[in-house]
Amino acid sequence: MKIERKCRVVEKTQMGDAVYMVLAVGDMVRTSGVRPGQFVHIKCGDANLLRRPISICQWTGSRDGDTLTIVFEVRGEGTAWLACRPVGHTVDVLGPLGNGFDAEGGPYLLVGGGIGVPPMLGCAGTCGGTSTAILGFRSKEKAILLDRFAEACVNCLAATDDGSLGYHGFVDALVRQELEKEHHYQGVLACGPKPMLRSVAKVAAEFNVPCQVSMEERMGCGVGACLVCATPMRDGSVKHVCKDGPVFNAEEVDWDA
Repeated sequence: MKIERKCRVVEKTQMGDAVYMVLAVGDMVRTSGVRPGQFVHIKCGDANLLRRPISICQWTGSRDGDTLTIVFEVRGEGTAWLACRPVGHTVDVLGPLGNGFDAEGGPYLLVGGGIGVPPMLGCAGTCGGTSTAILGFRSKEKAILLDRFAEACVNCLAATDDGSLGYHGFVDALVRQELEKEHHYQGVLACGPKPMLRSVAKVAAEFNVPCQVSMEERMGCGVGACLVCATPMRDGSVKHVCKDGPVFNAEEVDWDA
């Protein structure tokens, strides 16, 4: 059940190019429940008509008040407005929205790329510290949340495009290496740019390991009423990332569309 309410900014930190923000959300977590991979839709000032979808990174439920943590980069006027909100300011939040990862049990291989990294931290918490994280960034300066993944996972591997941190290359190569030596994963869970997801899904299929992907698409309404985030499926149907996703089984997606 989605809830709309005014939420107070209780913490804000700059992480390189990303903004780490904690929101006090009343009883939203306890009332609605949150699954890793879901997102919130935030109204970013009166001048911006459309809300901005931002993945949920972490959450807490407490009788003293629930919190949601979001991590985002400034990509336009809306997120620039949100990034400037000070601690104590209130923002209009609608959520939680979308269908998240099925991440019960574990262990899983968690794969995140760029701003697709934060929602995977929620998966790590759900898996009870049994999973391995593979995180991709453009460079060492762009890397975020590595210390938190190290605490939440049994292993955390990094890859960078320029080789300034960890493996020099893309995350799919590390996924292949990990699956070649380990066969105990219940599945691969991934979030990031579509080319990355396509490559990770291909490797998982080669090893017959189930793969779930969280699609990153531009959104309009956030509730499935428009066609902005429509994504073709292999069976010829079209699904909305905001309503039917953002998480899909990788074999459902038409990667060639």
